[in-house]
Amino acid sequence: MNINTQITVGKRIRAIVGGSVGNLVEWYDWYAYAAFAIYFSHAFFPQGDMTAQLLNTAGIFAVGFLMRPIGGWMFGSIADKIGRKRAMTLSVLLMSFGSLLIALIPEYSIIGVWAPIMLLLARLLQGLSVGGEYGVSATYLSEMATKDKRGFYSSFQYVTLIGGQLIALGIQLILQKLILTDQQLHDWGWRIPFIIGAILSVIALYLRKSLHETEAFENKNASIDKNKKGSVKELLKHPKELITVIGLTLGGTLAFYTYTTYMQKFLINTVNLSKAESTLISFLTLLIFACLQPFFGWLSDKVGRRPLLLGFGILGTLFTVPLLTALSHTSSIWGAFFLLLAALIIVSGYTSINAVVKAELFPAEVRALGVGLPYALTVAIFGGTAEYIALWFKKMGVEYYFYWYITLCIFFSLIVYIRMKDTQATSRLNEDEDL
Repeated sequence: MNINTQITVGKRIRAIVGGSVGNLVEWYDWYAYAAFAIYFSHAFFPQGDMTAQLLNTAGIFAVGFLMRPIGGWMFGSIADKIGRKRAMTLSVLLMSFGSLLIALIPEYSIIGVWAPIMLLLARLLQGLSVGGEYGVSATYLSEMATKDKRGFYSSFQYVTLIGGQLIALGIQLILQKLILTDQQLHDWGWRIPFIIGAILSVIALYLRKSLHETEAFENKNASIDKNKKGSVKELLKHPKELITVIGLTLGGTLAFYTYTTYMQKFLINTVNLSKAESTLISFLTLLIFACLQPFFGWLSDKVGRRPLLLGFGILGTLFTVPLLTALSHTSSIWGAFFLLLAALIIVSGYTSINAVVKAELFPAEVRALGVGLPYALTVAIFGGTAEYIALWFKKMGVEYYFYWYITLCIFFSLIVYIRMKDTQATSRLNEDEDL
């Protein structure tokens, strides 16, 4: 019996909206911190206080590199043990609390060292939430989709991930240009985006509470030993799949973080564009990038996942160095726009379908954990360090080494794409439909 025939069109639409909107809010909250850090850092990390400065450094590293894998493990396990819906609801609740905490923390001048301690706590909570969100929402969207539209459904995960970054950037531009002065942003205006994030999280929480649990989870829930569900021990029985997730993620996440998170700094420091120009280029290319994801997801449902991954691997290996070299030497705003857009189109072969490919590798009892944990580890090691490695090479006077570093990582992923089977044809999600 096909379990998806039991799911009405209305339920499916609510599933994609609830799963995607929650993901958007989580990533908005995550990027809001990066976007507005220039305005609130003085409130928590004053000059001359070594303790506060050390806490600042520890917070950055703990959240960026430690908490995401822990979140992937924790929420993946929760999703496999007690349900996808509950895990997604808990993750967005945690993100909401973290944003509200940042918005309300008194400044260092009022409560002293407790200010950076509370900020660190808020970021740890947000790091856990974001680390767990990917695997759980990828699993939920993939399981709620019909067999012939899994690529299309799961592509909305990156639509909302990019959308969160766009909204954070858009709110910053509105506050900067239309509403507040620079001094007001430094004094109190930086709290506004976090209040907005907390409100949006409550809306997302409401939407997620009304979601239906996936039948893939419910149908297998009673028939599987509870000790096997969401167990790392059980997950380790799938070593080939774990290695595949790491390999297919490595090059893609490095390219994604290079062309999104790091690109503004690259356009300013290397291309020598103004902050306004780099912000505009980044905003427009990210907007088009987000709109492309459903098309590539739909295409994967027609031709398979592997051709898109191979396209990204081959084009990324061949054109990363030429594209970044040309971008570094361009003096035209439009030239920079089209070169960056070309790079993001290539990366879409990975971003649009990577979630469903991973979900198709694992059985239901460890699916969320299998998708989330190895992905979070790989992102922490390669995606999270992209900016630091790029700036280190630039400081050493050999920035082009970074271009080759990206190329090498994409080539490694290409080898994985060549060796792996098309997961659309071998999907473990099909096992759920046969129950």
